Amino acid sequence: MGKEITPEQLSMIDELIRRAREAQRVIESYDQERVDRLCRAVAWAVANKKTFRRLVEMGVEETGMGDPVSRMDKRFKIRGVLRDALRQKSVGVIEEIPEKGLVKYAKPAGLIVFLVPSTNPELTPAGGAIYGIKARDVIIFSPHPRAKRTTLETVNLMRRALEENGAPADVLQCVEDPSIPVAQELMRRADLVMATGGQPMVRAAYSSGRPAYGVGAGNATVIVDETADLADAARKIRISKTSDFGSGCSADGNILIHQDVFDEMVRHLAAEGGYLANEGERELLKRVMWDEQGNRLPHTVAVSPQKLASIAGFSIPEDRKFIMVMGDGIGPQYFFCREKLTTLMALFKYRDFDEALSMMKAIFEVGGKGHSCGIFSFDDERIHRLALEAPVSRIMVRQPQSRSNAGSFTNGMPMTSSMGCGTWGGNIVSENIHLKHYMNTTWVSRPIPEDRPSDEELFGEFYDPSLEED
Repeated sequence: MGKEITPEQLSMIDELIRRAREAQRVIESYDQERVDRLCRAVAWAVANKKTFRRLVEMGVEETGMGDPVSRMDKRFKIRGVLRDALRQKSVGVIEEIPEKGLVKYAKPAGLIVFLVPSTNPELTPAGGAIYGIKARDVIIFSPHPRAKRTTLETVNLMRRALEENGAPADVLQCVEDPSIPVAQELMRRADLVMATGGQPMVRAAYSSGRPAYGVGAGNATVIVDETADLADAARKIRISKTSDFGSGCSADGNILIHQDVFDEMVRHLAAEGGYLANEGERELLKRVMWDEQGNRLPHTVAVSPQKLASIAGFSIPEDRKFIMVMGDGIGPQYFFCREKLTTLMALFKYRDFDEALSMMKAIFEVGGKGHSCGIFSFDDERIHRLALEAPVSRIMVRQPQSRSNAGSFTNGMPMTSSMGCGTWGGNIVSENIHLKHYMNTTWVSRPIPEDRPSDEELFGEFYDPSLEED
């Protein structure tokens, strides 16, 4: 990929923009019923089992990353995004607050350029399309070059669904030959940029000069205390760790376990398919996962534990589902407390909850600040303390993080594939990016009876009427 954009690429971008703006003029006139029908149509075009399986297999084959079996479970997120979208208004009046004299109207954000990661080339465009259509936006998807065929096929399926239901296909478009210069030029000309993926991608979105929603790096950390149901905790940690071979930034990477239940918890993790690497194997893993400066190496991202072990130079039984290593310390020089993005987790032992909190915060100083944390505990005071102290945007209580913090049918988190990490992670929002972030809102204000407290009420004990005298 060259650094300079070519005349041919500029011509291609001009055409994409022209077609998008034409489609925008059509969709922004649609009423709520028609918008909702289109959301259903494009969602089903991708989320039906037969089609999604084909897209998943295509994506895994194209990128060489991920697990086609567990990736199929991501279909539920498309259904969840559709559920959340259908339950909200996005045309005309969306909220009235009579006591404040306020009425809110939804308006489209406009032309969105959506950067798609290589790890979710089928899920991310589908979720973005549902929210975008619901908000009456138009979207140009810019795929990761490693997953461009799968992303293009996903978008083409949704375009066909739009056409079959009387809407312009160009509400959704996809760059067929993606590159960094093309993505940069598209972002520069968008009304809004959505960047889901690695940090270089997010930084490029923020430097485009256009409004942008990005995501932060993950390094999901879990605390297991002595009140936990250890068998349940081990099962849910395994589910989180092994989903799509640990490719997600929410996959559990660091497990902090109370010393009184540490050995028993390790046994439960082993019963769930964990392989505890010895010190020599740990060093072999370190050499193939990071370079000497601690930068993550790509060839061990989102691979099976057997392949990970083989690359490192040893073998593990075929029935093992993930690899565990004993954490050798917390800090920049200790690589195993960093984000893994594969079927490996680090185990750490703590003595009391104060130490667990200190270890958690130290891990996030190394990486993943702002993203997510989990806890397996039935002690509400500890959960409260974690919520007060953890520098993260979301905390999952007794849930598998990679299946829950982006929304689940068993919690109230907004469904999404894009998770803001607040100022901790260099993002503008510290919440799941969902429908409201795809819309502009017009506030209409009518006069109300005066709502002006007295100075005595406002300033309390600090109020001194003598200082108000001329």
